[in-house]
Amino acid sequence: MRVTELPIAGAWTFEPPVFPDARGVFAAPFQSTAFRSALGFDLTVAQTNHSMSARGVIRGVHFADTPPGQAKYVYCPRGALLDVIVDVRVGSPTFGCFEAVELDAASCRAVYLAEGLGHAFVALTDDTVMSYLCSTPYNPTGEHGVSPVDPELGLPWPSDVVPVLSDKDAAAPTLAEAAERGLLPRWDACVEWYAELRLRAREC
Repeated sequence: MRVTELPIAGAWTFEPPVFPDARGVFAAPFQSTAFRSALGFDLTVAQTNHSMSARGVIRGVHFADTPPGQAKYVYCPRGALLDVIVDVRVGSPTFGCFEAVELDAASCRAVYLAEGLGHAFVALTDDTVMSYLCSTPYNPTGEHGVSPVDPELGLPWPSDVVPVLSDKDAAAPTLAEAAERGLLPRWDACVEWYAELRLRAREC
């Protein structure tokens, strides 16, 4: 497993070896030993999510109140997508910045994003499937979003696809509006939460 830390703190890519043969392909997109070695704690999985999207569908930018927030380990077992991590943590050195990673069924590449980070993706092919391992269950009162087409964010959606958004995502506030409303996670609270996770891991 090749593990790479992204420039936004709390975001990583995981690239497993892929084994093709006459029957098809085998890969292990999530490996707990590699995860713990890289991050210093185990991934708690409280819920798994599955979505299928037509080409051009954009989901996000979504995030949850932190703590506890919701960390996500995501990969694409079918089709291809552009995964986007957005730093929405007020006070972070990279606040308002994003990282984009292409995920597809051929590479089985995965992305981990820690609690407090925003997440979005666009499907690049029809019937694209996204698989999510989530650290906490869905909490509708603690879930928020910012607009994926906020011009100040300038997210790198492909110019050759027609964006398709849910009504909720289309009506989401810009990053600046979300900050004004006090909806965004705070960097200092997230740092404390990450430190607590590592402390708990050492105590186990």
